[in-house]
Amino acid sequence: MIRNVISRWSRFAALALLVLPAGSFNAAAAANTPVIPKWSRFEQEFKSSVLYSNALQDASVTVLFTSPLGELREVDGFWDGGRTWRVRFSPDQPGRWSFKTTCSDAANPGLHGQKGSFLCSAAIGLTRFQRHGQVRVAHDRRYLEHADGTPFFWLADTAWAGARAAELKDWQFYAQTRTRQRFTVAQWAVAPGSDARKQVAWTGFPERIGINPDFFQRLDAKLEVLSQAGILSAIVPLLETQAPTDPSMVLPDDQAELLVRYVVARWGSEPVAWLLAFEGDATGKNVARWKKIGQAVFGDSVHAPVVLFPGQTQWALDEFRDQNWVDVFGYPSITDVTDDAFKWAVTGPFASEWQKEPARPLIAFAPCENGTTPQAGKRFAADDVRRAVYWSLLLAPPAGISYAAQGVADWDTTVEPTQDKIKGTDLPFWGKAMFMPAAKQMSHLAKYMNSIDFWRLRPQAGAIATQPGSESPRRFIAAASADPNTLSLVYVPEDRTLEMVLSALPAAPVVSWFNPRSGENNAAVAVVGGSSCQFPTPDAGDWLLRLNAGK
Repeated sequence: MIRNVISRWSRFAALALLVLPAGSFNAAAAANTPVIPKWSRFEQEFKSSVLYSNALQDASVTVLFTSPLGELREVDGFWDGGRTWRVRFSPDQPGRWSFKTTCSDAANPGLHGQKGSFLCSAAIGLTRFQRHGQVRVAHDRRYLEHADGTPFFWLADTAWAGARAAELKDWQFYAQTRTRQRFTVAQWAVAPGSDARKQVAWTGFPERIGINPDFFQRLDAKLEVLSQAGILSAIVPLLETQAPTDPSMVLPDDQAELLVRYVVARWGSEPVAWLLAFEGDATGKNVARWKKIGQAVFGDSVHAPVVLFPGQTQWALDEFRDQNWVDVFGYPSITDVTDDAFKWAVTGPFASEWQKEPARPLIAFAPCENGTTPQAGKRFAADDVRRAVYWSLLLAPPAGISYAAQGVADWDTTVEPTQDKIKGTDLPFWGKAMFMPAAKQMSHLAKYMNSIDFWRLRPQAGAIATQPGSESPRRFIAAASADPNTLSLVYVPEDRTLEMVLSALPAAPVVSWFNPRSGENNAAVAVVGGSSCQFPTPDAGDWLLRLNAGK
């Protein structure tokens, strides 16, 4: 967790510190001063003079960093077992940084009053985060971007138990596969639940927890695998989307806050976002709980984006609308495969959510592929997932979506016995689930969205001359365009002909059809009428029409 403390420097002094002598970094290396590339991780170890019986409860360490421009940033340190404490920090300015520690136990010289410095060089490296920096909310608060302003399309995979429960080699396979499929985010939870060594995040009783450093050290390695693969970790410190099997093991608010604070201190310098995932309740207790925790941990700090996802209790978003520490709203795009569920998805409150203030990026959580629907009792097929994804992206300024596959989300390690010699038949369920149809189709989506200025798009319902969704929500056609009208996208889920208002089209448009199922592009033809224009789809199935203003 980082807190900003404003200090004054003259413009001359600030510029002088940005321009370093050519040999500064070589000299620093010779003098054993660490040299850290911009946006990388600086880590400093401290040895406590006291062996605390419960370090999480008995002591706290903060580290005040001074930037080359004289800005002060306060970061929490964390206990890492025995007498070892660490601080991690990601510098964003080239030049010399210095730091000084403060320990709540001022009589501990190993942790209190420690000083040091390091030099920050230019950014180097191969991953998206090394080249472009951490992810943040863009200035218009409609989408996400890297620290250098490069747009970031959030295409998340849900592996709640994955990072915790997977063996390292399996997690490496997971990251490699999702990278090839162009996923940019992995959503995973720290607690509750055990890891591959049957250990959990905390020890002791819920009323006074301790930290299990071995558990977190194994997760360090999993997070590093994702970062090196160019995948952002959207970390849930404490997943509370389902009722606990043992209510007596639920952490009290103050202990939950300690856990969240520890997670943020440990990984706040990494390519991460914080995902608060919980279900609201009729009493409002859970909303009040996470308001309190979120404000305490994030309220006064500079932090990675905080994404709020209240599960099926979407009304809870209204309760957090005035919470400035909440950066992104997440919501379920489709909750079932009934007509009512489809109607809610395309005409419900989230069709107008993007117009509410203050603006926030909106991430749609698609239904879990092959998961069971709560009312119809069917399975969510790839068609259902794909339809939910494209609708949600065009019904709000597109920031990204969250995908989930049954088997991956719960990291199901079951292996079905088989006599087949076909490659892949001996994979556990989570391994097979990674290759379900909609997962492959998300790759087509990511490639397409990153080929256009997706962040400029805004919903344009008035562009549709004939809306078949008025008769059947499954046939709802969604449209969005950029301002000025130089780019338009229109999603047609079923109908063979799209009719658009002629005046809503870009000037002298260049048009093409994109097949969301295969990723292929097809030529488009238009039939122009008096005030409208018809575009026949190339074939049956869902299609995305793209219109670019001609030169």
